[in-house]
Amino acid sequence: MTDIATDPKHFTKAVTELGEKRPVVTTQAIFNDRGVKIIEKGVQVNVGLYERLMAHKLTVPIEQSVASTPTVTGQFLRVHAEQVMREVPFFERIGANTKTRSLMLDALTKLPLPSPIAFQLTLAYEVRPVLFRHSIFMALFAAWMTQGLMVSRFDVSVASAAGLLHDLGMLHLDPLLLMPQSAIGHDQTRQLYSHPLVSEVLIERHHEYPRDLLQAIKVHHEFLDGSGYPGNLAGEAISPLGRVLSLGELVTSMLASNEAASELRLWVLLRMNMHRYDVALVEQVMQNIEPQTELQSKGLAVMTDPVSRLVEIDATLSEWPTELTQRADLSAPRQANLAGLTEQSAQLRRTLAGVGVAPQQLAQLGDDTLDDFLQLELTLLAQEAAWQLRSLARQTRRRWHIEADARFPDQLTAWLDRVDTVVAGINGIAPAQLHDTE
Repeated sequence: MTDIATDPKHFTKAVTELGEKRPVVTTQAIFNDRGVKIIEKGVQVNVGLYERLMAHKLTVPIEQSVASTPTVTGQFLRVHAEQVMREVPFFERIGANTKTRSLMLDALTKLPLPSPIAFQLTLAYEVRPVLFRHSIFMALFAAWMTQGLMVSRFDVSVASAAGLLHDLGMLHLDPLLLMPQSAIGHDQTRQLYSHPLVSEVLIERHHEYPRDLLQAIKVHHEFLDGSGYPGNLAGEAISPLGRVLSLGELVTSMLASNEAASELRLWVLLRMNMHRYDVALVEQVMQNIEPQTELQSKGLAVMTDPVSRLVEIDATLSEWPTELTQRADLSAPRQANLAGLTEQSAQLRRTLAGVGVAPQQLAQLGDDTLDDFLQLELTLLAQEAAWQLRSLARQTRRRWHIEADARFPDQLTAWLDRVDTVVAGINGIAPAQLHDTE
Protein backbone atom coordinates (compact mmCIF):
# COMPACT_ATOMS: atom_id res chain seq x y z
CA MET A 1 0.00 0.00 0.00
CA THR A 2 1.23 3.49 -0.85
CA ASP A 3 1.87 5.66 2.19
CA ILE A 4 0.36 9.11 2.55
CA ALA A 5 2.88 11.60 1.18
CA THR A 6 1.86 15.16 1.92
CA ASP A 7 3.45 18.38 3.12
CA PRO A 8 1.41 21.10 4.90
CA LYS A 9 3.33 23.84 3.11
CA HIS A 10 1.38 23.32 -0.13
CA PHE A 11 -2.09 23.73 1.35
CA THR A 12 -0.97 26.52 3.68
CA LYS A 13 0.48 28.37 0.71
CA ALA A 14 -2.80 27.99 -1.16
CA VAL A 15 -4.73 29.33 1.85
CA THR A 16 -2.52 32.43 1.99
CA GLU A 17 -2.95 32.89 -1.77
CA LEU A 18 -6.71 32.78 -1.28
CA GLY A 19 -6.29 35.49 1.35
CA GLU A 20 -4.89 37.76 -1.37
CA LYS A 21 -8.07 37.30 -3.43
CA ARG A 22 -10.77 37.49 -0.77
CA PRO A 23 -10.95 37.76 3.04
CA VAL A 24 -9.80 34.62 4.89
CA VAL A 25 -10.25 34.97 8.63
CA THR A 26 -9.36 32.67 11.53
CA THR A 27 -12.53 31.27 13.16
CA GLN A 28 -10.65 30.23 16.28
CA ALA A 29 -7.23 30.87 17.76
CA ILE A 30 -4.48 28.77 16.17
CA PHE A 31 -2.08 26.92 18.47
CA ASN A 32 1.11 25.03 17.77
CA ASP A 33 1.78 21.51 19.04
CA ARG A 34 3.30 22.93 22.25
CA GLY A 35 0.09 24.70 23.14
CA VAL A 36 1.41 28.15 22.24
CA LYS A 37 -1.06 30.49 20.54
CA ILE A 38 0.46 31.73 17.29
CA ILE A 39 -2.54 33.52 15.73
CA GLU A 40 -5.59 35.04 17.44
CA LYS A 41 -9.18 34.41 16.41
CA GLY A 42 -10.48 36.94 13.89
CA VAL A 43 -7.12 37.60 12.20
CA GLN A 44 -7.09 37.96 8.42
CA VAL A 45 -4.82 35.36 6.79
CA ASN A 46 -2.64 36.40 3.86
CA VAL A 47 0.77 35.73 2.35
CA GLY A 48 2.37 37.74 5.14
CA LEU A 49 1.41 35.02 7.64
CA TYR A 50 2.76 32.12 5.58
CA GLU A 51 6.19 31.97 7.22
CA ARG A 52 4.70 32.16 10.71
CA LEU A 53 2.30 29.31 9.97
CA MET A 54 5.04 27.19 8.43
CA ALA A 55 7.33 27.70 11.42
CA HIS A 56 4.99 25.63 13.59
CA LYS A 57 3.25 22.30 13.64
CA LEU A 58 -0.42 23.05 14.24
CA THR A 59 -2.63 21.17 16.67
CA VAL A 60 -5.67 21.50 14.38
CA PRO A 61 -5.63 21.32 10.55
CA ILE A 62 -5.70 24.85 9.20
CA GLU A 63 -8.85 24.25 7.12
CA GLN A 64 -10.74 23.75 10.40
CA SER A 65 -9.58 27.10 11.76
CA VAL A 66 -10.30 29.51 8.89
CA ALA A 67 -13.24 30.62 6.78
CA SER A 68 -13.85 32.80 3.76
CA THR A 69 -16.97 34.65 2.73
CA PRO A 70 -18.79 34.21 0.48
CA THR A 71 -18.23 30.47 0.57
CA VAL A 72 -19.21 27.69 -1.81
CA THR A 73 -22.79 26.54 -1.26
CA GLY A 74 -25.02 23.95 -2.86
CA GLN A 75 -26.66 26.63 -4.97
CA PHE A 76 -23.24 27.88 -6.11
CA LEU A 77 -22.36 24.32 -7.18
CA ARG A 78 -25.66 24.04 -9.05
CA VAL A 79 -24.99 27.20 -11.05
CA HIS A 80 -21.61 25.87 -12.17
CA ALA A 81 -23.08 22.45 -12.94
CA GLU A 82 -25.73 24.06 -15.13
CA GLN A 83 -22.98 25.95 -16.94
CA VAL A 84 -21.13 22.66 -17.62
CA MET A 85 -24.35 21.13 -18.97
CA ARG A 86 -24.70 24.03 -21.38
CA GLU A 87 -21.09 24.07 -22.54
CA VAL A 88 -20.19 20.37 -22.85
CA PRO A 89 -22.24 18.42 -25.42
CA PHE A 90 -21.97 15.11 -23.54
CA PHE A 91 -23.45 16.60 -20.36
CA GLU A 92 -26.08 18.43 -22.39
CA ARG A 93 -27.15 15.09 -23.88
CA ILE A 94 -27.30 13.14 -20.63
CA GLY A 95 -29.28 15.97 -19.07
CA ALA A 96 -31.75 16.26 -21.91
CA ASN A 97 -34.35 14.30 -19.93
CA THR A 98 -35.94 16.76 -17.50
CA LYS A 99 -36.32 14.22 -14.71
CA THR A 100 -32.72 13.04 -14.98
CA ARG A 101 -31.42 16.60 -15.16
CA SER A 102 -33.35 17.63 -12.05
CA LEU A 103 -32.15 14.59 -10.13
CA MET A 104 -28.50 15.29 -10.99
CA LEU A 105 -28.71 18.99 -10.11
CA ASP A 106 -30.79 18.49 -6.96
CA ALA A 107 -28.28 15.94 -5.64
CA LEU A 108 -25.48 18.46 -6.01
CA THR A 109 -27.52 21.33 -4.55
CA LYS A 110 -28.44 19.44 -1.38
CA LEU A 111 -25.03 17.96 -0.52
CA PRO A 112 -23.88 18.34 3.09
CA LEU A 113 -21.04 20.87 3.18
CA PRO A 114 -19.42 21.17 6.63
CA SER A 115 -17.51 24.44 6.98
CA PRO A 116 -14.02 22.94 6.40
CA ILE A 117 -15.25 21.15 3.25
CA ALA A 118 -16.96 24.29 1.96
CA PHE A 119 -13.76 26.25 2.63
CA GLN A 120 -11.64 23.78 0.66
CA LEU A 121 -14.07 23.91 -2.26
CA THR A 122 -13.93 27.71 -2.11
CA LEU A 123 -10.15 27.54 -2.19
CA ALA A 124 -10.31 25.20 -5.19
CA TYR A 125 -12.65 27.57 -7.04
CA GLU A 126 -10.43 30.61 -6.47
CA VAL A 127 -6.91 29.14 -6.50
CA ARG A 128 -7.20 25.78 -8.35
CA PRO A 129 -10.02 26.42 -10.88
CA VAL A 130 -9.14 23.43 -13.12
CA LEU A 131 -9.52 21.13 -10.13
CA PHE A 132 -12.83 22.76 -9.19
CA ARG A 133 -14.25 22.30 -12.68
CA HIS A 134 -13.07 18.68 -12.73
CA SER A 135 -14.90 18.14 -9.44
CA ILE A 136 -18.14 19.48 -10.95
CA PHE A 137 -17.72 17.18 -13.96
CA MET A 138 -17.21 14.20 -11.67
CA ALA A 139 -20.19 15.05 -9.46
CA LEU A 140 -22.48 15.20 -12.49
CA PHE A 141 -21.04 12.05 -14.02
CA ALA A 142 -21.30 10.01 -10.82
CA ALA A 143 -24.87 11.13 -10.19
CA TRP A 144 -25.89 10.31 -13.77
CA MET A 145 -24.28 6.88 -13.77
CA THR A 146 -25.83 6.01 -10.42
CA GLN A 147 -29.36 7.17 -11.20
CA GLY A 148 -29.28 4.87 -14.21
CA LEU A 149 -29.00 1.91 -11.83
CA MET A 150 -32.53 2.54 -10.46
CA VAL A 151 -31.35 3.30 -6.92
CA SER A 152 -32.63 5.72 -4.29
CA ARG A 153 -32.16 9.47 -4.26
CA PHE A 154 -29.87 9.00 -1.27
CA ASP A 155 -27.57 6.77 -3.34
CA VAL A 156 -27.48 9.39 -6.10
CA SER A 157 -26.63 12.04 -3.50
CA VAL A 158 -23.79 9.91 -2.12
CA ALA A 159 -22.44 9.38 -5.64
CA SER A 160 -22.62 13.11 -6.38
CA ALA A 161 -20.74 13.92 -3.17
CA ALA A 162 -18.10 11.28 -3.94
CA GLY A 163 -17.56 12.79 -7.37
CA LEU A 164 -17.34 16.31 -5.99
CA LEU A 165 -14.91 15.47 -3.17
CA HIS A 166 -12.81 12.63 -4.61
CA ASP A 167 -9.81 14.87 -5.39
CA LEU A 168 -9.93 17.08 -2.30
CA GLY A 169 -6.53 15.66 -1.36
CA MET A 170 -4.97 17.28 -4.42
CA LEU A 171 -5.33 20.66 -2.69
CA HIS A 172 -2.83 19.47 -0.09
CA LEU A 173 -0.19 18.32 -2.57
CA ASP A 174 2.34 20.03 -4.80
CA PRO A 175 0.35 22.21 -7.28
CA LEU A 176 2.77 21.10 -10.00
CA LEU A 177 0.68 17.91 -10.16
CA LEU A 178 -2.25 19.95 -11.50
CA MET A 179 -0.28 21.42 -14.38
CA PRO A 180 -0.68 19.46 -17.63
CA GLN A 181 2.50 18.23 -19.28
CA SER A 182 4.61 19.15 -16.25
CA ALA A 183 7.61 16.94 -15.57
CA ILE A 184 7.34 15.61 -12.03
CA GLY A 185 9.97 13.93 -9.90
CA HIS A 186 9.92 11.02 -7.49
CA ASP A 187 8.49 13.03 -4.58
CA GLN A 188 5.62 14.38 -6.68
CA THR A 189 4.92 10.89 -8.02
CA ARG A 190 4.64 9.57 -4.46
CA GLN A 191 2.19 12.37 -3.70
CA LEU A 192 0.16 11.58 -6.79
CA TYR A 193 -0.14 7.92 -5.85
CA SER A 194 -1.19 8.83 -2.33
CA HIS A 195 -3.80 11.49 -3.09
CA PRO A 196 -6.83 9.13 -2.86
CA LEU A 197 -5.72 8.29 0.68
CA VAL A 198 -5.28 11.98 1.51
CA SER A 199 -8.80 12.68 0.25
CA GLU A 200 -10.18 9.83 2.35
CA VAL A 201 -8.48 11.14 5.51
CA LEU A 202 -9.77 14.68 4.93
CA ILE A 203 -13.37 13.55 4.42
CA GLU A 204 -13.64 10.91 7.13
CA ARG A 205 -13.29 13.68 9.74
CA HIS A 206 -16.87 14.62 8.88
CA HIS A 207 -19.60 12.20 9.90
CA GLU A 208 -21.99 13.60 7.31
CA TYR A 209 -20.44 11.30 4.70
CA PRO A 210 -21.11 7.53 4.77
CA ARG A 211 -18.52 4.77 4.67
CA ASP A 212 -19.46 3.84 1.08
CA LEU A 213 -18.39 7.30 -0.05
CA LEU A 214 -15.04 7.06 1.72
CA GLN A 215 -14.35 3.63 0.26
CA ALA A 216 -15.18 4.83 -3.27
CA ILE A 217 -12.86 7.82 -2.96
CA LYS A 218 -10.06 5.61 -1.71
CA VAL A 219 -10.26 3.38 -4.82
CA HIS A 220 -11.07 5.97 -7.49
CA HIS A 221 -7.80 5.28 -9.33
CA GLU A 222 -7.99 1.49 -9.10
CA PHE A 223 -8.73 -0.64 -12.19
CA LEU A 224 -10.43 -4.02 -12.44
CA ASP A 225 -7.26 -5.58 -13.87
CA GLY A 226 -5.17 -4.54 -10.85
CA SER A 227 -3.12 -1.91 -12.69
CA GLY A 228 -4.34 1.09 -10.71
CA TYR A 229 -3.22 2.76 -7.49
CA PRO A 230 -2.69 3.14 -4.56
CA GLY A 231 -3.42 -0.50 -3.69
CA ASN A 232 -3.29 -2.36 -7.03
CA LEU A 233 -6.76 -3.68 -6.20
CA ALA A 234 -8.70 -5.77 -8.73
CA GLY A 235 -12.16 -7.12 -9.46
CA GLU A 236 -14.57 -7.33 -6.54
CA ALA A 237 -12.14 -5.47 -4.26
CA ILE A 238 -13.27 -2.27 -6.03
CA SER A 239 -16.68 -1.09 -4.82
CA PRO A 240 -19.51 -0.34 -7.27
CA LEU A 241 -19.28 3.41 -6.61
CA GLY A 242 -15.49 3.18 -6.82
CA ARG A 243 -15.91 1.71 -10.31
CA VAL A 244 -18.08 4.66 -11.31
CA LEU A 245 -15.46 7.15 -10.10
CA SER A 246 -12.64 5.24 -11.78
CA LEU A 247 -14.42 5.35 -15.13
CA GLY A 248 -15.39 8.96 -14.50
CA GLU A 249 -11.73 9.95 -14.26
CA LEU A 250 -11.19 8.79 -17.83
CA VAL A 251 -14.43 10.18 -19.24
CA THR A 252 -14.32 13.61 -17.61
CA SER A 253 -10.62 14.20 -18.23
CA MET A 254 -11.17 13.57 -21.91
CA LEU A 255 -14.32 15.70 -22.12
CA ALA A 256 -12.59 18.56 -20.31
CA SER A 257 -9.56 18.52 -22.59
CA ASN A 258 -9.04 21.18 -25.22
CA GLU A 259 -7.90 18.58 -27.75
CA ALA A 260 -9.69 18.23 -31.06
CA ALA A 261 -12.34 15.51 -31.37
CA SER A 262 -12.49 14.75 -27.66
CA GLU A 263 -15.44 12.36 -28.04
CA LEU A 264 -13.68 10.42 -30.79
CA ARG A 265 -10.66 10.12 -28.54
CA LEU A 266 -12.90 9.00 -25.69
CA TRP A 267 -14.52 6.39 -27.93
CA VAL A 268 -11.10 4.95 -28.79
CA LEU A 269 -9.94 5.06 -25.15
CA LEU A 270 -13.01 3.22 -23.95
CA ARG A 271 -12.55 0.47 -26.54
CA MET A 272 -8.91 0.11 -25.54
CA ASN A 273 -9.66 -0.04 -21.82
CA MET A 274 -12.63 -2.36 -21.52
CA HIS A 275 -10.56 -4.68 -19.30
CA ARG A 276 -10.01 -1.92 -16.75
CA TYR A 277 -13.58 -0.81 -16.23
CA ASP A 278 -17.01 -2.25 -15.53
CA VAL A 279 -18.30 -3.25 -18.97
CA ALA A 280 -21.92 -2.30 -18.22
CA LEU A 281 -20.82 1.18 -17.16
CA VAL A 282 -18.63 1.59 -20.25
CA GLU A 283 -21.52 0.61 -22.49
CA GLN A 284 -23.75 3.19 -20.81
CA VAL A 285 -21.21 5.88 -21.61
CA MET A 286 -20.64 4.71 -25.19
CA GLN A 287 -24.37 4.89 -25.88
CA ASN A 288 -24.21 8.59 -25.08
CA ILE A 289 -21.10 9.73 -26.90
CA GLU A 290 -20.95 10.74 -30.53
CA PRO A 291 -17.54 10.11 -32.14
CA GLN A 292 -16.68 13.12 -34.21
CA THR A 293 -17.12 13.01 -37.96
CA GLU A 294 -14.12 13.26 -40.27
CA LEU A 295 -14.84 16.94 -40.85
CA GLN A 296 -15.00 17.66 -37.11
CA SER A 297 -11.76 15.77 -36.56
CA LYS A 298 -9.58 18.11 -38.59
CA GLY A 299 -6.63 19.41 -36.66
CA LEU A 300 -5.62 16.03 -35.28
CA ALA A 301 -2.08 14.98 -36.13
CA VAL A 302 -2.09 11.70 -38.06
CA MET A 303 0.81 9.24 -38.09
CA THR A 304 2.30 8.43 -41.48
CA ASP A 305 2.39 4.71 -40.69
CA PRO A 306 0.29 3.81 -37.64
CA VAL A 307 0.08 0.17 -38.76
CA SER A 308 3.81 -0.41 -38.31
CA ARG A 309 3.69 1.31 -34.91
CA LEU A 310 0.93 -1.02 -33.74
CA VAL A 311 2.85 -4.05 -34.99
CA GLU A 312 5.91 -2.82 -33.12
CA ILE A 313 3.91 -2.43 -29.90
CA ASP A 314 2.51 -5.94 -30.20
CA ALA A 315 5.98 -7.35 -30.82
CA THR A 316 7.27 -5.58 -27.70
CA LEU A 317 4.45 -7.03 -25.61
CA SER A 318 5.19 -10.50 -26.98
CA GLU A 319 8.74 -10.19 -25.62
CA TRP A 320 7.66 -9.57 -22.03
CA PRO A 321 10.02 -11.77 -19.94
CA THR A 322 7.44 -14.28 -18.69
CA GLU A 323 10.18 -16.66 -17.51
CA LEU A 324 11.08 -14.28 -14.67
CA THR A 325 7.99 -15.37 -12.72
CA GLN A 326 9.58 -18.83 -12.36
CA ARG A 327 12.88 -17.66 -10.90
CA ALA A 328 13.37 -19.27 -7.48
CA ASP A 329 15.76 -16.56 -6.31
CA LEU A 330 13.07 -13.88 -6.39
CA SER A 331 11.03 -13.10 -3.28
CA ALA A 332 7.35 -14.04 -3.12
CA PRO A 333 6.19 -10.38 -3.39
CA ARG A 334 8.29 -9.84 -6.52
CA GLN A 335 7.04 -13.08 -8.06
CA ALA A 336 3.44 -12.05 -7.34
CA ASN A 337 3.98 -8.59 -8.81
CA LEU A 338 5.63 -10.02 -11.93
CA ALA A 339 2.76 -12.49 -12.35
CA GLY A 340 0.27 -9.61 -12.26
CA LEU A 341 2.31 -7.61 -14.76
CA THR A 342 2.56 -10.65 -17.03
CA GLU A 343 -1.24 -10.86 -17.10
CA GLN A 344 -1.49 -7.14 -17.85
CA SER A 345 0.88 -7.54 -20.79
CA ALA A 346 -1.18 -10.44 -22.13
CA GLN A 347 -4.39 -8.47 -21.57
CA LEU A 348 -3.09 -5.54 -23.61
CA ARG A 349 -2.34 -7.90 -26.49
CA ARG A 350 -5.88 -9.31 -26.22
CA THR A 351 -7.27 -5.79 -26.20
CA LEU A 352 -5.41 -4.90 -29.37
CA ALA A 353 -6.80 -8.01 -31.02
CA GLY A 354 -10.28 -7.16 -29.74
CA VAL A 355 -10.28 -3.76 -31.44
CA GLY A 356 -8.99 -5.23 -34.68
CA VAL A 357 -5.33 -4.28 -34.59
CA ALA A 358 -3.54 -7.57 -33.94
CA PRO A 359 -0.65 -8.20 -36.42
CA GLN A 360 -2.71 -10.70 -38.43
CA GLN A 361 -5.57 -8.21 -38.73
CA LEU A 362 -3.27 -5.33 -39.62
CA ALA A 363 -1.59 -7.42 -42.33
CA GLN A 364 -4.89 -7.44 -44.19
CA LEU A 365 -4.88 -3.66 -44.45
CA GLY A 366 -3.29 -2.39 -47.61
CA ASP A 367 -2.34 1.21 -48.27
CA ASP A 368 -5.40 1.61 -50.45
CA THR A 369 -7.74 0.65 -47.58
CA LEU A 370 -6.52 3.38 -45.22
CA ASP A 371 -8.92 6.23 -45.81
CA ASP A 372 -8.47 9.39 -43.77
CA PHE A 373 -10.80 8.37 -40.99
CA LEU A 374 -9.26 4.90 -40.60
CA GLN A 375 -5.80 6.47 -40.57
CA LEU A 376 -6.97 8.77 -37.79
CA GLU A 377 -8.54 5.92 -35.82
CA LEU A 378 -5.38 3.80 -36.09
CA THR A 379 -3.30 6.80 -35.00
CA LEU A 380 -5.37 7.22 -31.85
CA LEU A 381 -5.23 3.48 -31.17
CA ALA A 382 -1.44 3.49 -31.54
CA GLN A 383 -1.10 6.47 -29.21
CA GLU A 384 -3.28 4.85 -26.55
CA ALA A 385 -1.51 1.49 -26.91
CA ALA A 386 1.83 3.26 -26.50
CA TRP A 387 0.54 5.01 -23.39
CA GLN A 388 -0.58 1.70 -21.90
CA LEU A 389 2.76 0.11 -22.79
CA ARG A 390 4.58 2.94 -21.04
CA SER A 391 2.23 2.58 -18.06
CA LEU A 392 3.10 -1.11 -17.86
CA ALA A 393 6.81 -0.25 -17.83
CA ARG A 394 6.31 2.36 -15.11
CA GLN A 395 4.39 -0.11 -12.99
CA THR A 396 7.14 -2.65 -13.50
CA ARG A 397 9.74 -0.23 -12.17
CA ARG A 398 7.53 0.84 -9.28
CA ARG A 399 6.61 -2.68 -8.19
CA TRP A 400 10.20 -3.93 -8.48
CA HIS A 401 11.27 -1.23 -6.03
CA ILE A 402 9.12 -2.64 -3.24
CA GLU A 403 12.39 -4.13 -1.98
CA ALA A 404 15.75 -2.53 -1.36
CA ASP A 405 17.67 -4.37 -4.09
CA ALA A 406 16.81 -2.13 -7.05
CA ARG A 407 18.83 -3.90 -9.75
CA PHE A 408 16.71 -5.33 -12.54
CA PRO A 409 17.46 -8.74 -14.07
CA ASP A 410 19.06 -8.44 -17.51
CA GLN A 411 15.92 -9.69 -19.30
CA LEU A 412 13.79 -7.06 -17.62
CA THR A 413 16.31 -4.30 -18.33
CA ALA A 414 16.32 -5.22 -22.00
CA TRP A 415 12.52 -5.19 -22.17
CA LEU A 416 12.23 -1.83 -20.40
CA ASP A 417 14.82 -0.34 -22.75
CA ARG A 418 12.84 -1.58 -25.74
CA VAL A 419 9.66 -0.02 -24.36
CA ASP A 420 11.46 3.32 -23.97
CA THR A 421 12.64 3.16 -27.57
CA VAL A 422 9.21 2.24 -28.98
CA VAL A 423 7.30 4.82 -26.96
CA ALA A 424 9.86 7.55 -27.63
CA GLY A 425 9.55 6.85 -31.37
CA ILE A 426 5.80 7.35 -31.22
CA ASN A 427 5.94 10.41 -28.95
CA GLY A 428 8.89 11.94 -30.76
CA ILE A 429 11.02 12.44 -27.64
CA ALA A 430 14.29 11.02 -26.35
CA PRO A 431 13.95 7.80 -24.30
CA ALA A 432 15.67 9.42 -21.30
CA GLN A 433 12.88 12.00 -21.06
CA LEU A 434 10.34 9.27 -20.42
CA HIS A 435 11.65 8.92 -16.88
CA ASP A 436 11.08 12.56 -15.93
CA THR A 437 7.72 11.64 -14.39
CA GLU A 438 8.65 8.32 -12.81
